[in-house]
Amino acid sequence: MEKEFIEKFDGLLDKYTELLLGESGEDLNEKVKMWALYSHIAKSMSPLAKHWNETYPEAKEEMKKLIAEIKELNEKNRQKN
Repeated sequence: MEKEFIEKFDGLLDKYTELLLGESGEDLNEKVKMWALYSHIAKSMSPLAKHWNETYPEAKEEMKKLIAEIKELNEKNRQKN
């Protein structure tokens, strides 16, 4: 992929994270990226997500924590605004 496209997409992700959580940064952007991709997979290919959850129960628990963290940060951001 072109460097310019990657930079523009990173900017989109950064702004999305900021609007979703009230702040952004490398760590939060990566968490939002993982959360968004997992959510999409779970909706569009639920058998794949189910298989992954069953194969890697520890990772499933980490994903649940990540989802809860994103939800909590989003709630706090929404209450601020």
